[in-house]
Order: sequence, then structure tokens, then C-alpha cells
Amino acid sequence: MLPVVWIVDDDASIRWVLETALEDKPYALKVFDSPLLALKSFEQAPPTVIISDVRMPDMDGLTFMEAIHEKDKAIPVIIMTAHADLDTAVKSYQSKAFEYLPKPFDLDEAIGLIDRAIKRKLSGGIKSSRRKKPQDKQPLNIIGVAPAMQEVFRILGRVSQLDVTVLINGETGTGKELVAQALHELSPRAEGPFVALNTAAIPRELLESELFGHEKGAFTGAHSQRIGRFEQANGGTLFLDEIGDMPVDLQTRLLRVLNDGSFYRVGGKNPIKTDVRIVAATHQNMEQLVREGRFREDLLYRLNIIRIKVPALRERREDIPLLLRFYLEKESKALDLEEKQLSKEVERFLSSLPWPGNVRQLRSLCTWLTIMAPDKVVQMEDLPLELRNPVETRGADEQDDDWQAPLRRWAEAFLLSGKEGLHTAAEPLFETVLIEEALKMSHNHRQKAAALLGWGRNTLTRKSQALGLDD
Repeated sequence: MLPVVWIVDDDASIRWVLETALEDKPYALKVFDSPLLALKSFEQAPPTVIISDVRMPDMDGLTFMEAIHEKDKAIPVIIMTAHADLDTAVKSYQSKAFEYLPKPFDLDEAIGLIDRAIKRKLSGGIKSSRRKKPQDKQPLNIIGVAPAMQEVFRILGRVSQLDVTVLINGETGTGKELVAQALHELSPRAEGPFVALNTAAIPRELLESELFGHEKGAFTGAHSQRIGRFEQANGGTLFLDEIGDMPVDLQTRLLRVLNDGSFYRVGGKNPIKTDVRIVAATHQNMEQLVREGRFREDLLYRLNIIRIKVPALRERREDIPLLLRFYLEKESKALDLEEKQLSKEVERFLSSLPWPGNVRQLRSLCTWLTIMAPDKVVQMEDLPLELRNPVETRGADEQDDDWQAPLRRWAEAFLLSGKEGLHTAAEPLFETVLIEEALKMSHNHRQKAAALLGWGRNTLTRKSQALGLDD
């Protein structure tokens, strides 16, 4: 008999797309626009695998999955959602979902998941889950609808109940500590302490004592016993931020703790057992640090069991308006001031910026606007000068390094105007600037200018004529 695939979604277009994509597969397909109708059909022909939406009018997808698993715990259910957030991802996995698939999804990825679920079901690989029931608590509010953030949510949901070491990568200001807190609050250690330590902010001579504590008299100035962060975090989570800056000799001690769960205070003679989950974070390329001999390779393997890449804000521009509204509301409540709103022009402009400081920079702007913007609706002239005129307020070197930002803004304005032919319009402008600068640098010596551009002289002559520069 053919494996039976159920497609359950109240969206007719999704049902059609999946049904069409799977029609050449050796599967028997059944399509339902209602989970209640699907449940009524269960006894007649139980499915091999189900792919189901979350938000449906008569029953949500998670409740539907629980009802299916009451009948047969071994049936894999793939959860789809167009309203992806951390809470949905976590609850999907805690409710024993086979996989979590945010919409819009890649069709090949969806088909691959269905194929994999069928193979595991037929091989007997899916058994009754040992995961705990969903916890009745609200996880941290990490905002994101961009695909890059959906991958973060998917990993958080997958590892939330697993006591494994996690390494978080991301630029400064992207919210790595918020992700670490979410890992803690969604874990079985949530009732224990969450202890954070920025290893780059503490001098080398103090970091060892900060981590492991010290005994009275261990060194000059040690007038009393000190409990270190490992002991403070016992039963909970220890978050080591900027782990790439940890000195190599302390890396050796950290590796020993990870391996056997015990350590010695500075100056101590008795081993101390600790039960701590390590979550580490860095903005650096850890593999490069290993190649340079600045980080132990075996420690990286021990920390990098699960890796989460937190995207830069410029990589998740869809989230910028959501974050702006969130922090404007948050700052107005914190400061007890009127909540500001952004004009459409300001929102579009801010969404196009490079945001080198990421979410931290965005939140600082929201604080500034809450205090300084004169009216309820923020206009372009209310923005700080360094945002409105970035080229004028930066140094020459910084201007040269960030030429892409104004180009991006120009491109966005061009497209927002409803025009087409972006590349056709941009190419002559771009080449004109390059040719003029090369001619200026070579004092109008054509042969030298062509060499500076990486062209032959005939190419320079042809392009100059086409652009009207020879006139």
C-alpha cells in the first residue's frame, strides 16, 4: 500500500501547491480544509504523515496534532505557519511536532521533510516521545518575521528541552544575550539562576577568580572567600559572552569543567562539583581564532554542539518596522512619555539604513525620539542629524568604507517610485563616476586611466563616447 499523506490547511492555495508538488510521488494524498474533517476520516484510512497549518478557524494545528497523537503517537506531524514566532516554534516541538516549517517555505524543503518523515515512520524510527508537555509560560518576546529569524526560532524550539551546550554567533548588538535568556527560560533549568559574564570586559588577572571564585588569602587582596560564577549558576545556566576573548590558559580550565563538572577555587584544595549549562556567545570567527592559535580547537568542539547564528539587522529588514514600534512603545512606558509614531517616509528611510549597531542602535534611537521628537508623529526633520546626513557627519575614511549605504537608499527610492529598469538606470551613473575619478587620478592620461579601471584603452574610449563624457 502507498504511504498516505494528509494536507490540512484552510488556505486553498497552499493545499493546491502541495498537492500539485506531490502528485508525481508514490504517495496517496488526502486534502482537508478543516482539521475536524480530517479527524473524522482517521478511522477509515489513518495517515502515514500529516502536514498541517497552525491557524485554522475550527481548531488550531497544535490542538489537532495532540488529537492525532492521542490516536497514534507514532504519526509524524509537520507544522506550517505564516505567523511564525518563538512561542509557536517552541510549542510545536514541545507538542511533539516532527518539524516546524515557516511560511513562505521552499517547496523542495517541504517535500524533502515529507519524504524524510515517511521514511522514518515506515522504518519505525518515530516512537513515543519522552519530551515534557508544553510548559504553561510565556517565553521571551524575541521579535522577528524575517526568514533568518525563523531559523533562530526553529533551533530554539528544537533544543529548548535539551540540556546541551550552545554557541551563539552574531555581530555586536544583535541580541545574543536575549537568545541565551530564551534558551534558559524555555529549558528545564528555568527555575534555576541565569548568570551572565562578559569575558572581554574583565581584566585577565581577575577573570579566573570571577569564574571560579577564590579562597581567603589566595592572593594579595583576597581578604575573604569569594563564590565564582560557576557556583552562582549551579542548577541553572551560565552565559559566557564574547568567549573568543577568553585567555588560552583559562580555556583549558573551562574545558576541564565541561568535561567532568568540577573545578577548584583559586587557592583551593578541594574540588567543587557544579551542575551548569553553558551557553557561549561571540561576534568573532571562531574557526579563524583556532587557526591563529588563539582558541583551543577541542574547546570549540565542546562548545559548538548546537550553533545559533543571530542575523544582523540589515539581514532582516522586514523586522525593522516591528522593532521600531515595539521599542517606541516600550520606551514611552519606561519614561512615562507620549508614545511616538513614525511617518511612512521615516519608516521607509529607517528600514533602508545599514544599522551597524544593530538592534542596540535601533533601541537607542527609539529612546532619543521618545524624548526629543516634538510631535506625536515623527517626521524626517525630527531624526538625529547623523542619520539624516550620514555622509556629512562621518569622517572621510568612514565615508569611503560605507558607499554602499547611500547606493542602497537610492535603489530603494527608485523602486518605491514604481519605476522599472533599476540596473539600466544605475549602470551608466556608476560607470561615469568610476571613469571620471580614474581620469582625474591620471590627470586625463587615457592609457593610465584605462589601467586604473582594469580596462583596455579601446574599452575606455568606447564607454566614454557612449556616456557622452568626451563631449
